[in-house]
Amino acid sequence: MSWLLDPNSLTARLKTHCHQFRVELLGQQIEHCQAHEAVVGISAGEKVLVREVLLYCDDKPQVFARSLLPLSSLTGREQALANLGTQSLGQVLFNNPSLERKIIEVATFDLTSSVGQLARHLQLTMTHTLWGRRSIFVLENKPLMVSEVFLPGAFSYQKIEDAMTNSRVDHV
Repeated sequence: MSWLLDPNSLTARLKTHCHQFRVELLGQQIEHCQAHEAVVGISAGEKVLVREVLLYCDDKPQVFARSLLPLSSLTGREQALANLGTQSLGQVLFNNPSLERKIIEVATFDLTSSVGQLARHLQLTMTHTLWGRRSIFVLENKPLMVSEVFLPGAFSYQKIEDAMTNSRVDHV
């Protein structure tokens, strides 16, 4: 649970657990913000740049991230956020001294969710509900939203998985 509520950079924390960190860009496009994703500062129907990535540690997928960057926030120096490619958004955000994290919301995802389906596509075995968080950031008075879901086998679940393994009893 400490991973969910950690206010610091998830990218930086992941990097401390592996030799090689990388970002895989799954997709990036301009859409209208859906009502279920609207948050303070980002209205339903507003045009946003949607960026979806996987964060890997030593070639093992750890996190699925979906970011909403309102086009109105992609002005001035923040315009560079639209062209990150395989660079970590978190690394860029947390290097800016004006960054404020406004809120962290926590959610769970089951096997039937789109993230559960992604985990199956990645051939990851789901043995428990997945946990995720949604954070609202403000950078130079411009809002953006980042959702992160910890994939099966992620470091964030280590204590849970260890407890499950230790509590199993083999019957002969």
